This record gives sequence, C-alpha cells and structure tokens, in this order.
Amino acid sequence: MARYIFVTGGVVSSLGKGLTAASIGLLLERRGLRVGMQKLDPYINVDPGTMSPYQHGEVYVTDDGAEADLDLGHYERFTHSPITRNSNFTTGRIYLSVIEKERRGEYLGSTVQVVPHITNEIKAAVLKMATQDVDVVITEVGGTVGDIESLPFLEAIRQFALEQGRDKVMFIHLTLVPYIRAAGELKTKPSQHSVAQLRQIGIQPDVLVCRTEFAMDEDMQSKLSLFCNVPREAVIEERDVETTIYEVPLMLQEHGLDEIIVRRLQLAAGDLHMDDWREMVNTVRSIDEEVSIAVCGKYIQLNDSYKSIYESLAHAGISNKVKVRVVKVDAEAVERDGAAAHLKNVSAVLVPGGFGHRGIQGKIEAVRYARENGLPFFGICLGLQMAVIEFARNVCGLGPANSTEFEAECPVPVIDLMDEQKGVERKGGTMRLGAYPCSLQAGTLVHSLYGRDEISERHRHRYEVNNRYRQLLTAKGLVISGTYREKDLVEIIEYPDHPWFVAVQFHPEFKSRPLTPHPLFRGFVKAAVQHSRARKAKAAASGEAR
Repeated sequence: MARYIFVTGGVVSSLGKGLTAASIGLLLERRGLRVGMQKLDPYINVDPGTMSPYQHGEVYVTDDGAEADLDLGHYERFTHSPITRNSNFTTGRIYLSVIEKERRGEYLGSTVQVVPHITNEIKAAVLKMATQDVDVVITEVGGTVGDIESLPFLEAIRQFALEQGRDKVMFIHLTLVPYIRAAGELKTKPSQHSVAQLRQIGIQPDVLVCRTEFAMDEDMQSKLSLFCNVPREAVIEERDVETTIYEVPLMLQEHGLDEIIVRRLQLAAGDLHMDDWREMVNTVRSIDEEVSIAVCGKYIQLNDSYKSIYESLAHAGISNKVKVRVVKVDAEAVERDGAAAHLKNVSAVLVPGGFGHRGIQGKIEAVRYARENGLPFFGICLGLQMAVIEFARNVCGLGPANSTEFEAECPVPVIDLMDEQKGVERKGGTMRLGAYPCSLQAGTLVHSLYGRDEISERHRHRYEVNNRYRQLLTAKGLVISGTYREKDLVEIIEYPDHPWFVAVQFHPEFKSRPLTPHPLFRGFVKAAVQHSRARKAKAAASGEAR
C-alpha cells in the first residue's frame, strides 16, 4: 500500500517547493523505493498552456501530451517517476471535472459544494498516482499557506490524512527564515505564523524545511521546534546553494531527511546510494573552463521562461567539463541594434520556441549571423522555423518567405499551419502535443549524435515546414535529417556547410537529465567549446605575431 507525502509552502512563494519535492523523491529512489511525483496548482486555468511565460514560466509537456507546470521538469530531472497528465492538477481542472459530472447528473439531487465535492475530486486526483508500481506518492501543493486559492487543496489533504490513516501520510512544510540585515540576524516569526495557519486548518507538519541564506544555530532550531510543535531533528535547514541546484538533495541527506521519512512512514527502504550524484556535483564545483552561449528569445526577462533549456545547457556543460555561461539576448534588442552587437563575443547561439510576431525579425537575424559567421547554432521549435525562413530568404533567394503565423497572406509560406490545426478554434490543449516518433537519416550529424535510427521527442506547436518548399530548400544545401514518417513532416534540419547547425521542431530540453544530458545539447555545447578554444588560440597566435 502506497504512502503519501504532501509538501506545502509558507511565508512567500517561489521558495523552491518543486526542488525540495524532487530532491525528496531522488533520495527515496536512491534507497530503492518507487516514487510518484505530483503537483496541485491553485490557479483556475485548466492548464498553463494559454498562460503568459512572463507570469508562469515555461510550459512543461509530458509524453502523453499534457501541458503542465514547470515543476514537473524538476521531478523528471531528479527522479524516474512516470510523469503524465495525472501528475498535475489545477483548480480549473478540478472544478471542470466536477461541473461536467454535475451536468451529466452524477450528483443528481445534491447541492454541489466545495466540501465534499471539490475536496473529493482533489483526493481522487491524489489517489490516481497510487498505482501498484509506486511506494510513495509525493504531492506538492502549489501556492502559499494563507492564500484563498489554496484552501480547498489544504482541506482536501487534511481529510486525506484522516481517511488514509495518519501513519500513511506525512506533511512536510517548506518555510522561509529571513535574514534581517539591519538587525544582523535570522527571524523565525514568519515560520511560526505560517505553521500556525496550517494548524488552524488541521494540518500539523511532521517536518519543517527552512530556506535560509545563513546557517541556523541550535537555539534557533530548538525555538522553531518548540513553537511549531515539530521534533528538533525534523527542523531541517535548506540553505541557498552556492554552485548548482543539484546540491539540494545532498544537503537534505546530510540533515537526515530521508531517514526521518523512512522511519515516520515505516518504509522498507535499502541503503542510500548517491555516489554518482555526488560525483556529478563535485564535477560542477571543480570546473574552471567557461563557454558563453547566447539564448536569443522573446521572454528572456524571466529566467523560468526557458528553465528546461538552461538546465539542459548546464547538463551538457557538466558532460563536457565546462561551465555554460548563458548570455540572455532579447530578440527585440537584436532588431534594434543588429545581431553583431549582441552575438560577436559568444561561442554559440540558441534560438528557442515562442509564439506571436514580436521579436521575430530579431530571431531571424540571430540565425543569419550564426550561419554566416560559423557560430554553432541550435534552433528549437520556433527556432527551426526561423532557421527555415532565414535560409529561404537569404540562401534560396525567396525574399518574401515567412510563416502564416505572422503573415496570413504570405506569398511564400515556407512555414504553414498544420492541416490538422486548420479549423481549430479553441486554444487550450489543441496544439500538436506530446511524444511523436522521428526517423533519422543515416550519415547525418543528428544520427551520429543520437546513435540510432528512430527517436521519440515531445512537441508543442501548430505550424510546420511547408512540404511544397522542401525540394527547393534541399537543393540549396539544407538537409532534412529527421522526419515524422506517418505524415511526412519535417522534424530536424541541419546545414552541413557549417561547423554545427541543427534545428528541431520538437523540444529536446524536456528529456535532458544531469546524469544523462540530451545528445543534441551535449553535441551543441561541445561545438561551442571547440569554437571558443579555436578563437582563443587564434587570438593568442595573433598576439604572439604582433
């Protein structure tokens, strides 16, 4: 029978509940247990698919086509938990399900209310994770204790513990212990109030994880233990990491969190095995070579907008024994200043996904600069479409080439709306979503990077390369190295007359892991390192000649 851990947060948002939950999942897996990871989100959107990246960050996509919260990316990067559409439920999805049941007459005769109907639906969502293949379900409750939006979820998990038995359910509360610089000390009062709010709801935390900039002394931990009614050994310090987020599981393990969980839930766990993870973290700490890679995007101001891309670059950096310094380049700034002003000092360029016409010309100019100057280039989703448009305009001589996304009556639509998308009016959950197979062409760069003929990658888009122009593009030297055979769709392009030029229609960043970097990112960063070293060698030789 599965056990359940609920991770809640207090004081402020963005404390890192997702990272903490993922780290707990990793520790339990490394003790031989099977975990299921889940996020409950209090916003009313059915999913984050139509939300602005400025507000929500990236939309994470699962193999089964769910548009989900970015914390699911942490879950997959840290654990082997099967991430599906059951791994993320929002208030909107919960209420929509209840309303649909009411319309079908399933509550006939009842007044539909938050309690019990909404809370029952939330509890049912948690139970969907409790399969025979899972020993522990770890559910992160989004938002902050005290938020109106979170109340139904907190009430539901309180009921859940009562119904399942307190011996099978554990509450872990993540809180902030702020440092008041003027006073020169850490303060526990916000955490005390946060736990007090939880206890008013009827939830008593079993563990208090304290986010802090500085080390907590024994008196402070004892004070939190006393006022929050949490055993002293269960007051866990989670200090800001210095080098990489992948230090967090090691920090929690040093404080014995995995052992506390195993004892509290009476789990039949083995010894903890973290040698490879520790070696990976030590590698990050010891790296002294740096390579700069530009990410030219539309939502560059918010770090979480391209979270999985940044993490994938870091993973590839670890495998190449370099630190990747991401240079965030606003596509609109490229339009204003020209590509050289922003890209002349970097060693590679990545153009990520996005929607809408804003900044498009800047992305196209970034692609052109990389192609013409031999800079390693990697295009993802919209980045592939920008690469095709740039190639069509500047190599094939098709000046008006564009996408019908930006120019509905475009005379040369090298990028066009997919046939299956024509006539689709609803925005939410209607794109080409989830994992699709892709066949690789032998002898190409991507075939050598993957090392196999068939791959599967995740998609999130509505527009595709227009097959009417494929022959012209390939005649000018563009190679279509990956296709979706069932519908003959272009999935990957590359340009052999270049040191490293690859673009993909899918999102490889969703499959990269710190211990197993994605092959495309690994190859891209390797090419950037080679470019950087060659440039430095040339500069050194020039200096010696002078």
